[in-house]
Amino acid sequence: MSEPSIELPDCPPCTAEFVRRALDAVRTAVGVSLEFDSDTLPLLDHYIKRLPKGHADAAALIAAMTGSYFGEAVRQTLGGAWKVEDEDPASWRIVLPGGLSFSPVRLALSAILLDEEGEGNGDFQAPPKLMAALTEAMERMGSVGAADYFTLSCRFDTLEHLQEVILAVADSLQKKRDLESN
Repeated sequence: MSEPSIELPDCPPCTAEFVRRALDAVRTAVGVSLEFDSDTLPLLDHYIKRLPKGHADAAALIAAMTGSYFGEAVRQTLGGAWKVEDEDPASWRIVLPGGLSFSPVRLALSAILLDEEGEGNGDFQAPPKLMAALTEAMERMGSVGAADYFTLSCRFDTLEHLQEVILAVADSLQKKRDLESN
């Protein structure tokens, strides 16, 4: 049963419906409600790990649900906006302040399939001037085991770190432009 009272300002209706479905599914499966924060993302990871493997249609639907919830949790925590240009949930993106963007549904599919290739690729993108700094930050982060790598909790931590890097680099570039214009 969906929670009709949940407010999702600035969340597109198509995405909001999948968010509500994820909230219902996780609450039913694990008995605890998600709270749009990093503290309850391990519950979402637990839900995903319990899913039966090998059902492509089910994986796509569950990725749309869990990815939409994940994207909304990131958006509510880090800011940004949804970019929904067509009906395919895998094409929906979150664009964070500073320009870092990703496909939350593809990240969720990656977590479900334990696969980063093809459809499961979260497709991180950023303005070209910031990509080198992001690549360097990712390389410095070190590696994690597959059990953690594919969790949305770990992906959230990565996004949070990358967002900090982008904002710091953008601030530095702006200060440099300000100095040059004076």
